[in-house]
Amino acid sequence: MPSLLLVVFTLQFLLHVVNTVGATTLNDLLWILYNKFPTPTSSSAQKAQKSKREVVRLKRELGAVSPQDDFARWAKLQRQHDKALNDFQKLEASLRTHQTTFTTTISTLRWLGTQGLRFLLQMWFAKSPMFWLPAGWVPYYVEWILSFPRAPVGSVSINVWGIACASMIVLVGEALAATYVLVTKKPVPTAEKGEPMAFMAEGKPRVEGKKEL
Repeated sequence: MPSLLLVVFTLQFLLHVVNTVGATTLNDLLWILYNKFPTPTSSSAQKAQKSKREVVRLKRELGAVSPQDDFARWAKLQRQHDKALNDFQKLEASLRTHQTTFTTTISTLRWLGTQGLRFLLQMWFAKSPMFWLPAGWVPYYVEWILSFPRAPVGSVSINVWGIACASMIVLVGEALAATYVLVTKKPVPTAEKGEPMAFMAEGKPRVEGKKEL
């Protein structure tokens, strides 16, 4: 059985990764990976990508043909483009429905496996000491704080240990981000509003771009 200290640390690390990368980004990556395997939507996803490339190709050809100089070819390309676009939109609408269900399921499982598990552990092991402090090492009021809320005085509670792990992970993340900037001379990747993603303790950065065909 893994050490409870390690379990709590791992949960805090996973939460930090989710908060840093962003739940939306993770959901999108998992959706892409999901469609790489032989799943019910993998075939439709491949068809949608192929249809999208066809729409882009026809749009480029259509833009290179003048309706005044070669109306017959332009009209033919326009009909092909409209048909390909209509097929792509139908496939995309169907995939979006499946993706919504997939995202809801993944978000629920992720919450249960991180936040939900953390809350459960904190309630179940609220009275259990993570480890004991040496006698007389710190004043009594410090011992009481470290044992908050219900662990024996003189020990470190699971809540305090979780806070300590989260703080250490954030500090290490900031140090790694600063090292990255110093070594590469490049700014830290930022979210949509410009906040350094590696420094975000809460929130779900979401970067969206304008969709183009």
